[in-house]
Amino acid sequence: MSIWQRLLHLIGLRPKPGFRTYKISESLHVTLSTLAKHEGRSERELIPDILAAGLTQYRSVDELWPKWESLSPREQDVTALTCLGLTNRQIAARLSLSPETIKSHVRAALLKFGVTRKTELRHILAHWDFSAWM
Repeated sequence: MSIWQRLLHLIGLRPKPGFRTYKISESLHVTLSTLAKHEGRSERELIPDILAAGLTQYRSVDELWPKWESLSPREQDVTALTCLGLTNRQIAARLSLSPETIKSHVRAALLKFGVTRKTELRHILAHWDFSAWM
């Protein structure tokens, strides 16, 4: 049984295993049609890509959130500002810390997220909203 089947079963929307069809709301259908026209593809071709993107984002958040929570509050600040594109010197000035301290926090964050470069960190957290740090 897939994770979706288990989830639907747990919340009572799928009491019996097996093939099911689902209807989408009118507003969602209009949005899908508009997107399909914009993409120059059929709705049927677009649905698997939308589902895959949603699953990727779901999995990504599920995997990344515990890593984010493992950061100290200062490491979270530094990571957020790094993802907003600030340099170590800019972050140091904003947080009233030395650039070496910022470098240390960045190293710790990279290690906890399992990446080696700030660009990789920015990439894996690209869909996160860090606007509260501005």
